[in-house]
Amino acid sequence: MLDYLTGTGGRRLDYVRRGRGAPLLLIQGMGAHHAMWGEELLSLLEPEFDIVAYDHRGVGRGDRADEAFSTADLAEDAAAVIASVGWSDALVFGISLGGMVAQELVLRHPELVRALAIGCTWAGGPDGVMSETSRRMVEAFATRDPDHATKTSFEANFSRRFAAETPGLLETYQSRALSVKVPVPVIQMQWQAALAHDTGDRLGTVTRPTTVLHGTADAGIPVVNGHRLAGLIPGAQLELFDGAGHLFWWEDPARAAAALTQLERRAADRNDARGWTT
Repeated sequence: MLDYLTGTGGRRLDYVRRGRGAPLLLIQGMGAHHAMWGEELLSLLEPEFDIVAYDHRGVGRGDRADEAFSTADLAEDAAAVIASVGWSDALVFGISLGGMVAQELVLRHPELVRALAIGCTWAGGPDGVMSETSRRMVEAFATRDPDHATKTSFEANFSRRFAAETPGLLETYQSRALSVKVPVPVIQMQWQAALAHDTGDRLGTVTRPTTVLHGTADAGIPVVNGHRLAGLIPGAQLELFDGAGHLFWWEDPARAAAALTQLERRAADRNDARGWTT
């Protein structure tokens, strides 16, 4: 069921909550929303996790976002969401822009992050690699033509193999993408926040169990960024989805769910070994 919770400064944000188990916060990417996680993944996660998937500021029925923001600002929203739900901490899974937000969250509020999963994302800065495909997608959104925008983002988000092998995928993608309103000005501010993101010289301080997930055929944020992230975060495990595109969890939801379950077990084992409680 869709409901509101409170972000930074009392801002209302849409969210859905389902499942039982360990707390799991899902943070979506640029131009996306909670429905883009898909039933295929969520149905696999809900036996193991208490899932909260929220929408970024300015998305859906939440309060408007009229001023520019950074990934650090969005991380404060994520921290407020965890507090609003009543959790002490959570396994945090962020993808694309959401992965950048998750990085800032663990750096600013490590006590809130039980374990960190970041997918199809980058650390930014001069060593980050952003593709022209992502730029073309933002330009397509700016036309305000829903059909053109969703077809362009569809081509950017999936591997050619998966698109060819999955009947009705374009229609399913368009239906989900357009089910929640994401204003073009918000997408443009998200894009600028992503371009300004830079955590490369700080990620070495992360101590939480971390898994980096990336499709090897990601046309939007190339896989070289996943390799770099795994090298920057001490002890991080790298899960490569061979031949998968940007939305790797659509292409292999079972493996994505298994990676999150395994990460939660790593976190639980680590906490038990140290005598922690959460």
